[in-house]
Parts: sequence; structure tokens; C-alpha cells
Amino acid sequence: MSRTNPRVVLGERKSTYDYRPGAAGGPAGGFGRVDSARARRRGTQVVLYALLIIGALIALLPMIWMLSASFMPTGEASTYPPHLIPSRITFAHYGDLFTRLNLGRYLFNSALIAVIVTAVSLVINSLAGYAFAKLRFRGRDRTFRILSLGLVLPVQVAMLPLFLLMKNLHLINTYWGVIIPGMASIFGIFLIRQYALSIPDDMLDAARIDGASELRIYWSVVVPGILPILATLAIWTFLATWNDFMWPLIVLSDEAHYTLPVALANLSGEHVQDTELMMAGSVLTVIPVLAVFLFLQRYYIQGVMAGSVKG
Repeated sequence: MSRTNPRVVLGERKSTYDYRPGAAGGPAGGFGRVDSARARRRGTQVVLYALLIIGALIALLPMIWMLSASFMPTGEASTYPPHLIPSRITFAHYGDLFTRLNLGRYLFNSALIAVIVTAVSLVINSLAGYAFAKLRFRGRDRTFRILSLGLVLPVQVAMLPLFLLMKNLHLINTYWGVIIPGMASIFGIFLIRQYALSIPDDMLDAARIDGASELRIYWSVVVPGILPILATLAIWTFLATWNDFMWPLIVLSDEAHYTLPVALANLSGEHVQDTELMMAGSVLTVIPVLAVFLFLQRYYIQGVMAGSVKG
């Protein structure tokens, strides 16, 4: 009885697998495929990030040029080829906006209207949204469906009857003529209602059993639960009110009541060649919006993420 040579067996077994790096016959081949998959995934991520960075730079380029042009001497922004960096930094255009053109008054008008509209609309929209979501009353669902139909109507359709209504109320050329139409919105009610549906009914019933009134339940239970979406709605409302041009242009005729977008439109008509002055006014228009967004961005992201999870 002959003995099998261990070296021969080992040699045969060794020939079954090829342990060279990247070979396809054994474990090393699997490792090679994993490494190549990781390399392809990493390459895809690099290309994706590069495209995102390029897209962000393209989107930011007009704002960068706007900021740079506001510091250029008069006439330099209109030269060809256009300059991206000012040859000499000057703050004269910002000084002219506040001293010669009284831009401080227009900033105050825009800030006053935007703050009042945002604050009041948050209260009214949240109360209405909570009522449509959690309170039971006759015709609730039918009323909400009819109200939701207004979302498909263009805003311009309602401007003429709204103007006639403001005229009958003697609110033309007043701050209230601009503020009242923005104090409640169908979109805001719809947004709050959809978010408030996620509040557990057991929590509200427990508060009612403890003797809390509906107003106390709204303030102590509902508002903390919908705070992220309130911040999101606050940003959208402030942005829409601050940048609104058409309705203030229709309602306001006295220059002392002009908002910033209307004043800048008149500025472009009076100072067509003064591009640097217009860019300085545009920078001052953007700064408050960026400040509000940065202040509320944490709640805004929470509201968007929560909405995407619920959807």
C-alpha cells in the first residue's frame, strides 16, 4: 500500500486556486472585483461632486459679479470685456443710495411689510391648518377641497377684484393695502394642515381631558409639534413678501410708501447707465433675505426633511 505524497496533494490543491492578485479563479479574484467596484464608485462620486461644484459656481457667478460691481467706480461695470474684480474699491454708491436716493426709507417700508405679513400669516395659517386637520365641524372636508382649488389659479387672476376690494375699503396707497392680502394664503393653510395631520389624536384628547382649552392646546401642544414647518413657511412668506413687486406697484402710488423692489425699478429707469448704483441697491435687497435664511436654516432643513419622510 503506497502512501500519497503530501507535496503532490498540496500541489494539486494549490493548482485548483490561483492566488495571484486580481486573478479570477479564486478568492483573490473576488477581492479584485470588489476593489474595481469601489474604484468605479469613487470615480462616480468624484465626477458627481465636480459637476455639483461647477453648477454651484455657475449659479453663484451672477451674485459674485453683482457684489463686485457694486464696489466698482462709475462706468467700469459697463466696459467690454466685463471686469470681475474692481480696479479700485469704492463705497460711494452705497452712500448715494442712503443720502441722495433715500433708500433707508424703502428698506424700512419693505422690512415693516414683510415682518408684519410673515408674523400674522404664521398665526392665521397655523390656526386654520390645525382646524382643518384636527377639529371636527360640519363641512370641514368640503370646505378644504374648495379652498384647495385656489392653488391652481394664477395669482394675477385675483389682482383686479382684490384691488377693487382694497379701493372700497379705502386702503389704496397705504401699508395695509399691501399687508392684508398676504395675511393668509391657501398654500400656507394647506402646508400646515398636511403637517398637523401627523400629530397624535391621543395627545390632543389627553390635553382636553386635563381641562385645556382649544387655544391652550394649540399653543402648548400643536405649535411645538409644527415648529419646523412654521419656520419653513416663515422663510417662504418673508421671501415672497420682500421680493413682491407687482402688488405693491399696483396699490402704492406715493413714493414715500414704496417698497424696495418698486424703488429699485424706478432707480433703473432714472439711472439706466449707472449700473454700479443699481448693483449696490440689489446687494442691499439680498442681504436681509440671506440673513433670515441663515437664521432659520436649521428649522427649514428639519421641515423639508420631515416633509419628505412623511411623503
